[in-house]
Amino acid sequence: MSIQNRSALDLMRHRVDLVGAVSALTAKALKLTQAVSGAEMDILRLELEIGRDPANEQLVQELHDREESAAAIREEQTGCAQDIAAADREVAALDALIAAAKGG
Repeated sequence: MSIQNRSALDLMRHRVDLVGAVSALTAKALKLTQAVSGAEMDILRLELEIGRDPANEQLVQELHDREESAAAIREEQTGCAQDIAAADREVAALDALIAAAKGG
């Protein structure tokens, strides 16, 4: 096996690792989407309950807590999306190196 082929093989192994990382990040993003959807459903439920009982301070506090939780999840979603984009760019750069190592 030539050095050029070995280099391409090493690059391909690294690519497989990177694609695995992208997959893990995508799974995390999906979990965050589910979490924020659940929080939003709780927010809607609490808003309806507050509409029926506006003087209930416990419901108001729960609503405030869920809104903060949803905001934190959205921030984590943004970070995860940025991580996915960075990993995708890294895969694309590695693809260019692989093509060059193969002489293409």
